[in-house]
Formats: sequence, C-alpha cells, structure tokens
Amino acid sequence: MEEKLRMGRKLKMGMVGGGIGAFIGGVHRKAAALDGLIDLACGAFDVDPEKSLEAGKLLFLPEDRVYGNYEEMFANEKSLPEGERMDFVSIVTPNHVHFPVAKAALENGFHVVCEKPMTLTAKEAEELSSLVEKTGLSFAVTFTYTGYPMVKQARHMISNGDLGKIRKVIVEYPQGWLSTRLETENQQASWRVDPKKAGPAGAMGDIGSHSLNLAEYISGLRVTEICADLSSMVEGRALDDDTSALLRFDNGARGLLHASQICAGEENALRIFIYGEKGGIEWHQHEPNTLLVKFLGKPVQVYRTGVDRGYVSDIAMHNTRVPGGHPEGYIEAFANIYRNFSLSLGSLIQGEKPAPETIDYPDVQEGLRGMKLIETVIASAKDDERKWTSVLK
Repeated sequence: MEEKLRMGRKLKMGMVGGGIGAFIGGVHRKAAALDGLIDLACGAFDVDPEKSLEAGKLLFLPEDRVYGNYEEMFANEKSLPEGERMDFVSIVTPNHVHFPVAKAALENGFHVVCEKPMTLTAKEAEELSSLVEKTGLSFAVTFTYTGYPMVKQARHMISNGDLGKIRKVIVEYPQGWLSTRLETENQQASWRVDPKKAGPAGAMGDIGSHSLNLAEYISGLRVTEICADLSSMVEGRALDDDTSALLRFDNGARGLLHASQICAGEENALRIFIYGEKGGIEWHQHEPNTLLVKFLGKPVQVYRTGVDRGYVSDIAMHNTRVPGGHPEGYIEAFANIYRNFSLSLGSLIQGEKPAPETIDYPDVQEGLRGMKLIETVIASAKDDERKWTSVLK
C-alpha cells in the first residue's frame, strides 16, 4: 500500500529520547519510516548531550540538528522555515518525561506523538488535553495494538451489531520478563519499576494500560467501575508486577483484566475475548493475522488478514499492508498509527478535512482516558475491602 501526503513533501519528525541502548525509540523510528511519509529530521536523544550527539551520528543526522535537550531543540526548530523545521515530535522517553516534553511541544506549536502512558497523573493528562483543544494541534498516543488489521475488523463487527449486545469482555496480557529482579542489571527494567520514572503503576501502567485501551477500543464500551488487586510478587520491588481486576461496563457488560509481568515463560501473550448475545470474537497478539469469530449454533469462523474484501471491512483493509499469508506484526501495527497520523496531519496542514480512515489513531483523549483508568485501578487496589471504584470522570 502506497499513499502520499497531499502537501507534496514528507513530514519531518523530531525525537526526544530513544538514544543508544533504548528499545522503544528504535521501534518508533522504524514504524515512522515504513511508509515513506516521514523523515527523522532532528532529535534530543539523551539527557547527556554527548550521548545525544553520539546517537545522532549513528542516525546520520547533521550535528546542528542534534540537541542536548528538548528545550534547545524546540527553540531552534521553531526558528527554521516551514518545510525545514520539524513538523512534529515523537516522545519516547521514560514516563516521567512525557508530560513536560509534550507540554513544551504544544506551547511551541509542534504536533505530538507520545508513548503511553501519556503522563504520570490524570491531572497532567487533563492539562495536555486542554492544550490540544486550545492550540488545535494533533496529538497521538501509541496504544500500539489498535493498529492491527484484525483488531480493527473485530471493532467493525461489534460496532455493526454482528455479535449483538456485548455481555463479557476478557483481556489478558501475561509477560514473564520481570519474574526475577532484572532491574538490577537491565536498563529497560530499571526505570519501569522506579516510581520516580514510571509513576505510581508498574505492570498496570506498562501493559495494563494497553489492555484496557484495547478492551474499550474493540468493544466500543467504556469501563465505569473497577474492583482491582495490585501485587508486587518479586521481593523488594517498589511497583506492582501483577494486576487482576473485575470490570463493569457502561452497557451492563462484565469483564476481567489480567496484566502480569511475572508469568514465567510468557512473552507478550496479549489476548482478548469479547462475547455478545449472538456470538463472540477471539484475538491473540501471537497470531495477529487471525480473528476467530464464533456464533451460536455455527462452526467457528476464521477471519484472516489480507484476503478479499468480501468479508473483511474497508477499515481493516486500509490498515493491511501485505497479501494474505504474510505476517502483519508489531512494527506494522505501530506504523499504522504513524501513517494515519501523518496522513491526517498532512490534510490539516493543507487546510483540508482528513479522510475518516486517517483519523483512526489513539488521540489525547485516549491518553487521558488511560490515565483515569490507571488511577482508578490504583485507588481500588488500595481499598482493603476491595470495593468497586467508579472510574474518574
């Protein structure tokens, strides 16, 4: 699939974070580059200016476009002419830096793509939401799993009423990589279990936020109440590494959330099951090209990515990149967010209304929603009687 920006040039991306030794920065750069719509133009890749410069050299950026900090980057890029300066910034830092960088970017007139969770608190997220509304700038949050074609197919079928009224939503995200005190030797683990850098939630913020976002995205419902249990199973760990929660949705449906990083032997076994009055769907991230559809009194149907439009929705096809039989994976799901964001932004820069399929990416409101859900889980878990806790309005 090849699509071009109506503005006649590629968008220019700046990056904050993602330097040498970082994991997610490289994922973002690959995803942003996949469709040929975006060029990496500049960056402040590390809090150490020398390390930032070293990272910039490895990425073949000119030295005058590699910065020692994001404040310097925003000030200099703002002074450059349109078409040369960055159009948007990608924020791929540890969680505690998301808010100040995003706030500064919006205040300086730059569009934003931000890693999740968007902020450390719902209050910070509210401030970003207000800034986006005030400035009219575009803001995407990389809730990656919404980018998969079969996830979009499931969402389409449920919104179309194929399953009838939804009754049950079960989402599981077991990992095993933090089953030991890996934080003593691993950079990616160390900041994720540090409350100063990760915020008040560990596994809940890292993968639980993805899980709840996916449950709401596919079902089209909103969680209204949560009864949660957070645990730190590895001795001495400051943040939770295991989350379990009961969910109540706004249509009366019930749900279950399981998000854990101490399930020894698991990789990224995200899976979701949604059941309505007429049938259900089942999707596994380990087998992302497949969506299982189950109707009462009928054999299980297997929907596959990349097949004829006869039974796959237009929105799923829009986010499909290769013919059937070829895996559509994590990078491609990430890239769908970047592509839709860039096509939408390109239309806005041209003063045109974006096509509906291009605004299908998680925005600042989804980021705010994520923070409210995280804080509700934490509040529920702190209640020794495990009472139901209403999601923040």
